[in-house]
Amino acid sequence: MVNVAILGFGTVGSGVAEVLTTNSDLIGRRVDELVNLKYILDVRDFPGSPYEHCFVKDFSVIEQDPEVDVVVETIGGATIALEFTTRALKAGKSVVSSNKELVATHGYELLQLAREHGVSYLFEASVGGGIPILRPLTACLAANEFDQITGILNGTTNYILTRMIRAGLTFEQALKEAQDKGYAEKDPTADVDGHDACRKICILAALSFGEHVYPNQVPTEGIRNVTLADVAYADSCGYKIKLLGRAIRQEGGKVCAFVAPHLVPCENPLAGVEDVFNAVSVTGNAVGDVMFYGRGAGKLPTASAVVADVIDIAKDKKRDHHNQWGPGREDLVVSPDILTSRWYIRTTASVEQLRSACGEVQPLARSGAPAGETACLTPPMTEPELKERLSHVELLSKLRVLSE
Repeated sequence: MVNVAILGFGTVGSGVAEVLTTNSDLIGRRVDELVNLKYILDVRDFPGSPYEHCFVKDFSVIEQDPEVDVVVETIGGATIALEFTTRALKAGKSVVSSNKELVATHGYELLQLAREHGVSYLFEASVGGGIPILRPLTACLAANEFDQITGILNGTTNYILTRMIRAGLTFEQALKEAQDKGYAEKDPTADVDGHDACRKICILAALSFGEHVYPNQVPTEGIRNVTLADVAYADSCGYKIKLLGRAIRQEGGKVCAFVAPHLVPCENPLAGVEDVFNAVSVTGNAVGDVMFYGRGAGKLPTASAVVADVIDIAKDKKRDHHNQWGPGREDLVVSPDILTSRWYIRTTASVEQLRSACGEVQPLARSGAPAGETACLTPPMTEPELKERLSHVELLSKLRVLSE
């Protein structure tokens, strides 16, 4: 028997309990022994719950029980979750997590701790919810040197942008709708300001390039400043606006990682990823381009990925399941200022002024544009070069164009 304890009985934790119990026969056949839900840790009471017999409020009960093999951490954050994960690993228990903040911030030290104590620390659900992406990177695509990872990594922002594009809602209207539907939190900062996507691209970059990338090293811009005018201008020239997390291999083993809204060409598969769906595009030197697509969040999709990690550990508790990467360094991540791309700009300057400053720009048009507003696509250049050329111009919007 493999005994499991779940930390936190929120959306994901309750989903894990449901999948473990509903699919217990199937899971047992795949593991070749019973996978048993023994404990659920939560400070709240759940009278009448079918799992009422599992609840405890003291983590030391789980920590000190030698029969607990796997601890599933779904608390979130990087405070009490870090403490409990550390204690579980030191107690010789493998830990499975959906906590992208914890992995992005403390993944290296927790992976080292797991190795020291002969257990595993797995976190497939921390990126992309139910989309299998981390294990394919380290197993199915293990023969590749990765050149680039680009992803729509946050379902909330993708839903908001989709509603702005499809229904003509303003950012504020689309955000309220996302909150009403339960896609966005009451405080949406982590989503709309790009922090959630930043944590996920950190994890993807660490697995792909072999060194820990910390969130504070990754320039991050969200979608608060995207307007319906920008959406209309993008549509007029065959682009969709998407919030992308990107990690690109550079010379000398360095990584260019950042999060920002981009204009994505409509022929690019990422442009067709809508609503709460996520997608991750991976470029390997052998396989070329591959894309992983699916629901990036939600109770059961995320629980599916969590339980898959539990099954992986349960199949062979002594096997090395470690995802490993190096400790990272201050000079690992380089600024996206080095990247050359076309730019979408919206400004009060005239087309003639923009051509004088930037060269042959592509003017854009939209219905209802006010007098004195100009939008265009520039020739390829770096962001510092763009800023220098347009230092005398008032910019209303500026977005990078993803290369065709």
